[in-house]
Formats: sequence, C-alpha cells, structure tokens
Amino acid sequence: MLDSEIVFGDETTVQVLKEPGRAPQTKSFMWAQMNGSGPPVRLFGYAPGRGMQHGSDLWAGMRRGAVLMTDGYESYNAIAKTNGLVHLGCWTHARRYFVKAQDVLPKEAHGVHQPSTQFIHLIGKLYAAESQAQKKPNQRARLRRRYSTAVLKEIKKLLDHHLETTAPSGKLGEALRYLAGQWPKLNRYVENQAWPIDNNECENSIRPFCVGRRSWLFADSVGGAKASANLYSLVQTCKANRIDTYQYLVDLFKALPYAKTVDDYEALLPWNLGKPER
Repeated sequence: MLDSEIVFGDETTVQVLKEPGRAPQTKSFMWAQMNGSGPPVRLFGYAPGRGMQHGSDLWAGMRRGAVLMTDGYESYNAIAKTNGLVHLGCWTHARRYFVKAQDVLPKEAHGVHQPSTQFIHLIGKLYAAESQAQKKPNQRARLRRRYSTAVLKEIKKLLDHHLETTAPSGKLGEALRYLAGQWPKLNRYVENQAWPIDNNECENSIRPFCVGRRSWLFADSVGGAKASANLYSLVQTCKANRIDTYQYLVDLFKALPYAKTVDDYEALLPWNLGKPER
C-alpha cells in the first residue's frame, strides 16, 4: 500500500472497554487505508485517538509525491504535509453539506434559485463527466480539462458570491465554509486523469466494520481491537481481490504455523495464496 501512487484514508469510532488509563466510555478509532494501484489492499489499524500523533505512524513510509485522498478532517492535512503527499479532497463530502442545507428548507422553498440546489446541480455536472469518462477512459483527461475545469470555475464563482453574504451559523453557511476550506484540495483532481474525484471507495471498505459494530458493540481490550483490525484487513482485502474469503482463511491458518521467513509470509498474502470466488 505504501508503494502505491494513490492511497485513500478514512476512520471511524470503536469502543475499547479495558484500555490502561482510559475510561470504558472513551472513544477510540479504527483507521482504514487502501491503495489505488497494484493488488487491492484494505488495511485497518487501531489507534486510541483520531489526532495526527495517532495517524502518523500508519502513514509513515509512503512514497513522497504520492496522492492522498481523504475527507476534510484536519489531521490528514498534517499527515500529507509531513509525508510530502499531494492531498486531494472528496467531492462527495462537500456535496453532503449542501444536501443537509437543502433538507432543512421547507419543500416549497426548494427550487433552482436556492444556493444549495445550485451547488448540488453543479457538483452533479462534475460527476456526469466522470460517469462519461468511465465509458471512454481515453477521453477522461480531455473531459476534465475542457468541461470539468469550466464547471469548477462556475462553482468557485458561486461560492465567492454567497460566502460573504451568508450567515456562518446556518447549514448553508456551514456548507460554504467547508467548501471554501477544502477548495485547494477539491479542484486538484482535474490535473491528472488518474486522480480520484472522491473517497467513496474507502468509505465503502470501512462500511462492513461499521455494520458489524452494531452487533458486537465494543472490543474488550486493545489486543482484541488490534485482532479485529487484522481480520478486517484480511477479509476486506480478499473481497477487493475477489478471493474466496472462507477458503483463504482455512488455507492461511493451516500454513501460518510453518511460515519462518519473509518469503514464507509473502506467499500467504491474499493475492498469492487465495483462490478466485466461484
């Protein structure tokens, strides 16, 4: 994953009951990482917090100049700066703020003249271009350069117009502030046809953990949280590589006691040991 030219990051809460020096109610975090090139990797890592000091170890060793795609959480800015990464912002997150701003309006107030509606419409144009580019990948660079860049200019013009006249305390003000703060990272994806427009894929990879948490609720210990991270990493990496997960785990646990060298462990990675799904 650390050798990939593009990486994605996200995090979610997890409760650990028995962690030295911390109350059982204290929130801890599960960080999710994935790559955008090479064999798909889905890596989960436990940390007692969400700050830069907790995430820095997970991202240490990344190739300088690689691309990091995340939401707008502040710690990722420091992680990108420390590791010399090109930091991209997620348009899906930016759009959600405007959807929330629209949702608080009475239905009769919805319309093409509402700022939130206008932003959602323009962001939809960016995604329409990406959808078109999926059908014709050889045209992605041209679409972004000629079409998406023009749409970004419209969005920036609309942002500048409303930012100074909108109260920051409301939902629309919140959406505008988020968009303005993330703008340098949001408009960079058009510079390279290989760069992603959003962090959706990483969000999808962390979702099974969030769904499972509703059932098992918490980890008893730090060791248990780390064991969960290891298993989610293996299972989600198998799924990303379309490997039969159950058969892989059976084969892994049979072979693991006999692994002695780095090459032995390398041979046990999902894309080396696993068998395709039927």
